[in-house]
Amino acid sequence: MMLTLFACGIAAIYGHPIMTGLAFGLVLIAAAYSIGNVSGCHINPAVSISLTVAGKMEVKECVKYVIAQIIGAFAGTLLLWACIGKNYGFGANVVNSSFNDITIWTGLLVEVILTFIFTLVVLGVTDKKENGHVTGIVIGLALVLVHFFGIPFTGTSVNPARSIAPAVIQGGEALKQLWIFIVAPSVGAIISGLFYSLVLKEDTTKKKSK
Repeated sequence: MMLTLFACGIAAIYGHPIMTGLAFGLVLIAAAYSIGNVSGCHINPAVSISLTVAGKMEVKECVKYVIAQIIGAFAGTLLLWACIGKNYGFGANVVNSSFNDITIWTGLLVEVILTFIFTLVVLGVTDKKENGHVTGIVIGLALVLVHFFGIPFTGTSVNPARSIAPAVIQGGEALKQLWIFIVAPSVGAIISGLFYSLVLKEDTTKKKSK
């Protein structure tokens, strides 16, 4: 709810890439240090999927988290609608074909790569208990980073819930392209989960045994 209300709200009202990127990162940092001890503060189906693939979360629990995340995203978008109306939009994701003549496939690739990087950061930084005091900051800054790169291409999703609610309520082209922002982040999350469990986790185990 916080993410779609404040971060998508800033994207809709101001449309400034730096402000938008910082907004997403700052909201995530605030959420991490307020609800992280309760739920882990995924607030993103891609994060939950990645953790599940990496063996850090049960499938049933992942499904519950994803449902809750989508409900929260709709709650935030509806609150944003109540605050600013529909004229500004809701910060929905669409592939920006006017930027360097990119295609739908380029947008898909960008979202897969950025989601892979972001969720891999989440997997890595949460792997060590000693990182607990900086986890929220590291993950928040990683989200800022991927937004700075991805905004010109797709507005940056890396989060299906953040894309679903604004697209459904806004309609139009955002709704037509919604599949991109469900498929690409999910694929990126699956790849990062597999990469972590097959490569990084194995390396960590070897180091501990030594």
